[in-house]
Amino acid sequence: MRTEKIAALRASLTRPKLEEISPRVPLGHPGADFYLKSGLQRGVLHEVFASNGHEAAATGFTAGLAARMASRKHLLWIRQDFSALEFGELSATGFLEFGIDPGRMLLLCVGDAADALRAANDALSCAALGAVVIEIPGKPKILDLMASRRLTLACAQKTVTAFLLRFGAQPDASTAETRWLVRAVASPPLEENWGYPVFEAGLVRNRHGRTGQWVMEWSCDDGLFKETDRGAVVSAPCDRPAATAREAAAI
Repeated sequence: MRTEKIAALRASLTRPKLEEISPRVPLGHPGADFYLKSGLQRGVLHEVFASNGHEAAATGFTAGLAARMASRKHLLWIRQDFSALEFGELSATGFLEFGIDPGRMLLLCVGDAADALRAANDALSCAALGAVVIEIPGKPKILDLMASRRLTLACAQKTVTAFLLRFGAQPDASTAETRWLVRAVASPPLEENWGYPVFEAGLVRNRHGRTGQWVMEWSCDDGLFKETDRGAVVSAPCDRPAATAREAAAI
């Protein structure tokens, strides 16, 4: 019995840490990747909050992050039934124009936040998925610190990355690795096409690095976030004062 305990202890001491078995995936934006220590960590929970009136931008930004993390695997998007009426449909054509193969996308519509979290925890145990997006509007009581912890633990089992996309809500206590505040930015005028989507993305929580804010352009051709001529880092997030940003990052 003692020999077995010693062997188990040795195995636990030599077991790779989460960062070692969950490599980081670069976003493509040099400034953000530098702050993220070479990229976004795989197999953990990340949060994306939409600024008021910028839900579509946060959806696009989250789709870009999730596509980067999923790589060649499938991406599952979980949302509630009423979300299409409130925030618009998720369009296969739109994803294709965004540079994401809709054949890799799976959409699951559920009745409420409890069903969304239940489905997400089940889905995160599927190694065939590269990423799971859980879209939850408002402030349901069931989405608390314990629910966040369950998602984080589920992510670690099969190294599947979860993105919690929040509309009409303020940041609260969670176990998320990163937290983003997102709003849209007008694309630069081009003569022949509409241009690429541009986001103002504030990294207000980063468990293993600094926080910052950038203007990022999503390249639909390359599937990468890139710098623009408006890509300078600023101290506060996109729509909140610096003091509030520090409070959000500390939660």
